[in-house]
Amino acid sequence: QVQLVESGGGLVQAGGSLRLSCAISKRTWNAVGMGWFRRAPGKEREFVAAIDWSGNKSFYSDSVKGRFTISRDGAQNTVHLQMNSLRPEDTADYYCAAFPSGTYLSPDAYLHWGQGIQVTVSS
Repeated sequence: QVQLVESGGGLVQAGGSLRLSCAISKRTWNAVGMGWFRRAPGKEREFVAAIDWSGNKSFYSDSVKGRFTISRDGAQNTVHLQMNSLRPEDTADYYCAAFPSGTYLSPDAYLHWGQGIQVTVSS
């Protein structure tokens, strides 16, 4: 059973930074793509960022491009999401996901999900 555990969320003022991490339990994790999604109150889940198995390709939504950076640490089986210049509209529950089958941008393509972690950006 694959387990994904997010960490690093919390409360931050607008303009500040947070770093989310997602630890994956699967031994062969280095052969899978990973993604981050978020769901704001009253809104649909939306794509944030993704990274391919090699770490050489990354994808971002227009709303976070230039502010967020996704990376992976093979030695620690972890994927990170560095979030800079945070805005109140970034407030949401953030979820990491693994094993995309098809497009990295669609939540339906991912097989495994973490429990989610809350990020709150105050104005």
